Amino acid sequence: MGDLNSFLPILAMLVVVYFFMIRPQQTRQKKEKKFSEELKKGTRVVTKSGLHGRVADVAEKLNAVVLETGAGKLTFDRSSISMELSAKLNDVGKEEKKA
Repeated sequence: MGDLNSFLPILAMLVVVYFFMIRPQQTRQKKEKKFSEELKKGTRVVTKSGLHGRVADVAEKLNAVVLETGAGKLTFDRSSISMELSAKLNDVGKEEKKA
């Protein structure tokens, strides 16, 4: 019984680490994967490096998107599109259309 009590704090720490660190990261990865799969032509996006543009084409074989920007068309990997920044950009666009 004494051995079990000595491992209880370590076990509790592992449970806390799982629920506060590992599980939220897994759900975030699932959301980002879903966002990346749902990219379609005409969607306004922001890359992780801060480049703003609109999706001009989606290349499924290359797992890339072609962004149309003010400087021309650029090709990026789907993983370089920022889910959070793109969501903020699209939310602001929807609010402007309503007003």
